[in-house]
Amino acid sequence: MALSVVDLYRDVLPKTNCRDCGFSTCMAFASMVVSEKYPLANCPHLDKETLNRCTVELEAQYAEGKWLKKDMAQDALKWAKEKAASTDIKDLPERIGGMLVEKNGDMHLELRYFNDAVLISKDGMVKKNGEALTRWEKVFLYNHVAQGGRRLPAGNWKGLVEFPNTVSKMKSMIAHVETPLIEKFRGHTRALLEKALAIGGQDIGDNIDSADVAVLFQPLPKVPVRLMFWDKATEEGIEAEVKLSFDETITEHLDIESIMFLSERIRQLLCEP
Repeated sequence: MALSVVDLYRDVLPKTNCRDCGFSTCMAFASMVVSEKYPLANCPHLDKETLNRCTVELEAQYAEGKWLKKDMAQDALKWAKEKAASTDIKDLPERIGGMLVEKNGDMHLELRYFNDAVLISKDGMVKKNGEALTRWEKVFLYNHVAQGGRRLPAGNWKGLVEFPNTVSKMKSMIAHVETPLIEKFRGHTRALLEKALAIGGQDIGDNIDSADVAVLFQPLPKVPVRLMFWDKATEEGIEAEVKLSFDETITEHLDIESIMFLSERIRQLLCEP
């Protein structure tokens, strides 16, 4: 018999709100046990027989995924891996770049990722230096593996809003990418350039005179991103501004959600200490 939050609260827990479990109410504790696998044994007022019986019931419903809180990153990763599963590693260098290397008897794709590289095999992916990738980074890279086209960058730059079906994403771009960059580097253009160079960016300011800082990132072999930053001009009443631009071919290599992730990843790398 499955135990819902109400079942656990009504039929099992003492309903005293004693806080000995670490939560303010028995209902809050029940919710955590059912939806996030919080140990039922953390309630010190259950007898051994009740604890053992309920633990068996809870383990069974956990195995079925019943009432568990959704892990969005894990679900997205599973879907992305399935989408990329039919891809032949040997075809990837021509499609998305990188080179084939053999490691421990298995074929891997060594793919540039910002100023580092990742090793991708049929069994998974990891940074070349051995560091683990976050689940969202894996989702991003698996989506690229599955979608990545063959075209090289054309050199024609577009803002996000110029691509189809992106109008709804502009609010997120402003809130999660542009505004944090402006707040971090307003009045500190030198710091922005130094940070950009440290994460693999290339200074292209000599080619773009209008911007105070102009940097070209190459996060993936066929996916360049250009960042331009204009600092505030107090005397003229001009506020600071930042703009990310993408090659017109980017939608052949990344879907819109992946473009947003890439933009937020660049912001994260630039703003972290």
